[in-house]
Amino acid sequence: MKKLMNVVWTLRVWKDTKGQDLIEYALMAGFVAVAAGAVMPNISGAISTIFTKIDALLNQAAAS
Repeated sequence: MKKLMNVVWTLRVWKDTKGQDLIEYALMAGFVAVAAGAVMPNISGAISTIFTKIDALLNQAAAS
């Protein structure tokens, strides 16, 4: 019975797509930022600043 429950939980994990949308949006935002930086070189500094701030916030959240 325990093996059957493990199989059921494994199948639930594979079918769970709750975080998929968030990852897709993050990847799309990254691609748009790279494209904007390539097309408009003046904006690349601002994009770099934004990602640096996001990185600092994520590192701060991970540390606490």
